[in-house]
Amino acid sequence: MREIEKSKEEWQSELTGQQCFVLFEKGTERPFSHPFNDNKEKGTYVCAACGTPLFSSETKYESGSGWPSFFQPISSENVEEITDRSHGMVRTEVVCRKCGGHLGHVFNDGPKPTGLRYCMNGVAMKFDKTE
Repeated sequence: MREIEKSKEEWQSELTGQQCFVLFEKGTERPFSHPFNDNKEKGTYVCAACGTPLFSSETKYESGSGWPSFFQPISSENVEEITDRSHGMVRTEVVCRKCGGHLGHVFNDGPKPTGLRYCMNGVAMKFDKTE
């Protein structure tokens, strides 16, 4: 059970079609299509569905993948990692622990200090700019 559970219709009334597709149908946005990929401002990336803090701009880096990438989440309590065997491969899916929204995947090819690349869909997040 998730802390926040809503019907498909409830999510559709609160989110855009693209957000629903990515967050609750495990879709993916096109690479290099979201402004967060190039965002250099300081702040916090939060779940677009429920507002849970996910990533700090301090952990964001340019991976060249075309999606916003981070080397660690704000807290492991805010994200959940799930084995994803779709599309004929094995990957690690990252979801918001609070609402279950699909955020992206994590890979073992990131920078120090963690060596991880949290490759996230920009549309699955909102940005709270630090003043």
